[in-house]
Amino acid sequence: QVQLIESGGGLVQAGGSLRLSCAVSGRTFSGYTMGWFRQAPGKEREFVAAIRWSGIRTSYADSVKGRFTISRDNAKNAVYLQMNSLKPEDTAVYYCAAEQTLAVPMSAREYDYWGQGTQVTVSS
Repeated sequence: QVQLIESGGGLVQAGGSLRLSCAVSGRTFSGYTMGWFRQAPGKEREFVAAIRWSGIRTSYADSVKGRFTISRDNAKNAVYLQMNSLKPEDTAVYYCAAEQTLAVPMSAREYDYWGQGTQVTVSS
């Protein structure tokens, strides 16, 4: 079983930055693609970014390209989401997800393991 714990959320003004972290435990980190998703009130959970185990291949939602960067430290069993130039529309609960795959899935249905989420609120 894989356990994921997110941290780093909070309240920030528009234009500001936050760095989310996701700590992974319970099983070897090797071979897992890690993803970040978000869900705003009344909306479906949406893909934000994902990174393959090697760290070489990444994928981003169009809405965050150029502003967000996903990275991972396999030695620390952790994945990060650096969020810059934040906008009020980025406000949501952000979830970390994991799936043992060579792909970089963008669908929430393809991830088996999820964290509890961390709230990000961007004020205008």
